[in-house]
Amino acid sequence: MIRVFTILTCIFMLQGCITKIVTVPVKAAYGVTKGVVKGTAAVVGAVIPDGDDEDKKKD
Repeated sequence: MIRVFTILTCIFMLQGCITKIVTVPVKAAYGVTKGVVKGTAAVVGAVIPDGDDEDKKKD
């Protein structure tokens, strides 16, 4: 019974560490992906500069 109590106590104490281990890489991957998407959008906008004008003419 003491072993079960000890294991449960360790699990609750390490819960914050496990959360950090999981969330930090996810946030880093999100930041990198966000930068890549913005860069791709800028390149596409540079290659097709008149794309925005067509949308304004339709309105």
